[in-house]
Amino acid sequence: MTIYFYTKLDEYGEFSNFSKHGVEMDGVWWPTVEHYFQAQKFENIEHKEAIRTAYNSKQAAELGRSRKVPIRSDWEEVKDEIMYCAVLKKFQTHDSLKKLLISTGSQDIVENAPGDYYWGCGKNGTGLNKLGHILMRVRSELA
Repeated sequence: MTIYFYTKLDEYGEFSNFSKHGVEMDGVWWPTVEHYFQAQKFENIEHKEAIRTAYNSKQAAELGRSRKVPIRSDWEEVKDEIMYCAVLKKFQTHDSLKKLLISTGSQDIVENAPGDYYWGCGKNGTGLNKLGHILMRVRSELA
């Protein structure tokens, strides 16, 4: 069986980066993994802080996708590792989430994001599902 998740309201919605499970990264508290991840695209301290303090994860994502502030030049090289570190920290921080993730056993985990062919499976299932693979990696490391 495959576990599909997308929105924070879905079954297994806790696996979404938008879920309200904060993390402490770089000595600062981030309300969600999405807040942290989006902020890491930038070197501009003020913009990073605006993302960290965004009202919700949707607003953080919008700020992170804006190109009014230039993104860091190495973003494509570092984004997977940044995502991995933040997701690992989320499941290390929240014991109930760690138990939920481990309870999925060896099932495949897929972010069923129709518009995302990198982190999710895309509209037709041909996406890379990088977030799903990170979740499965974290699960095996925490189990």
